Amino acid sequence: MTRIKSLIEARQRVLGRNLSVAYEHPLNIVRGSMQYLYDDEGRRYLDAYNNVAHVGHCHPRVVAAGQQQMELLNTNTRYLSDLIIRYAERLTATLPRSLSVCYFVNSGSEANELALRLARTHTRAREMIVLDHAYHGNTTTLIDISPYKHDGPGGKGAPSWVHKAPLPVSDECAEHVVDLVSQIDNGLCGFIAESMPSVAGQIVLPDGYLTKVYEAVRAAGGVCIADEVQTGYGRIGTHFYAFEKYGVVPDIVVLGKPIGNGHPIGAVITTRAIADSFNNGMEFFSTFGGNNVSCAIGLKVLEVVHEENLQAHGLQIGERLLAGLRDLQQRHDVIADVRGSGLFLGVELKDDAGRVVNQMRDRGILLGTEGPLHNVIKIRPPMPFSESDADLLLSTLAEVLPQKGTQSKK
Repeated sequence: MTRIKSLIEARQRVLGRNLSVAYEHPLNIVRGSMQYLYDDEGRRYLDAYNNVAHVGHCHPRVVAAGQQQMELLNTNTRYLSDLIIRYAERLTATLPRSLSVCYFVNSGSEANELALRLARTHTRAREMIVLDHAYHGNTTTLIDISPYKHDGPGGKGAPSWVHKAPLPVSDECAEHVVDLVSQIDNGLCGFIAESMPSVAGQIVLPDGYLTKVYEAVRAAGGVCIADEVQTGYGRIGTHFYAFEKYGVVPDIVVLGKPIGNGHPIGAVITTRAIADSFNNGMEFFSTFGGNNVSCAIGLKVLEVVHEENLQAHGLQIGERLLAGLRDLQQRHDVIADVRGSGLFLGVELKDDAGRVVNQMRDRGILLGTEGPLHNVIKIRPPMPFSESDADLLLSTLAEVLPQKGTQSKK
């Protein structure tokens, strides 16, 4: 029995079987370094997929910060700490001035769950408007507001308090949200959207869309939540957060995954008014949210993003990739669209994206698929992804894609 087969059988025996495994030929990854992963046989893979390791797998400065703090103290927020204050101050300094109060948790799911609690307490309402194909997390409530899950296999559809707007293709699509707002007669809690929908297929929202949506939602007494779990910290290149691209300021911002570079951290940042509403006598406490080690790691990730100029770097490499992908689009009929910004890119295929991703994996480059039809190749690498990495991805993709006028081999 091969080592891989043995691991798969053991996994199926002791873990839930709806935990998916990537690729037709699964990988046993044992080590990571910046934009590279290594399997148990020592083969190196270029990681163009894992945005969780935002500043690079096992970035030495981030690892050292965690190790040093772990040797000193790791406890909860019931004790005073300079560290959590410094982290909150550095984090809010990256956001519009009105977003001034932080809550720290352990994941994007926990952060989105808390964002809903904040919104409900502040508005005293429950009705939510969401985008079709959205995904916001794995808790029961977040499955309720995630059409990607509740409309998919095993789902039971949206509950009565969730109102689904179609993915926008133009700013006029904001009228769909305006119509939904007008139909809610028992109070609107709010609107939540990924600033650039990811599982929906690496979507860039139309200019003007969020401006109109936010205006309608706020006029009805609701709050606007920006899910920046996938796009925060300069990933889109042009801005530090994707909502800034559209010229809007949310009432609540949700962060997760990349802010800990693989360490489990989530954060919710909101206005003083919403935070004061939430301070209604019920204590908020997350045992590990805001612990000393998480704060030390979170601070170091922020430092690395700024000091290594990763936002500008992401924009430069992203433009190189976009130009190359658009050139490939001219030469390969199978590419229906190329979209995105910085190192948040999608390549929509007319054909089997899974086949392409598996062939890229066999050639040492890791990608993923996304979108309602799973036909969008998502490119979201660690931010240190280099020019030579981009060129290798493009040249390898050119080898894998069928030439113009030919059919792909299924």
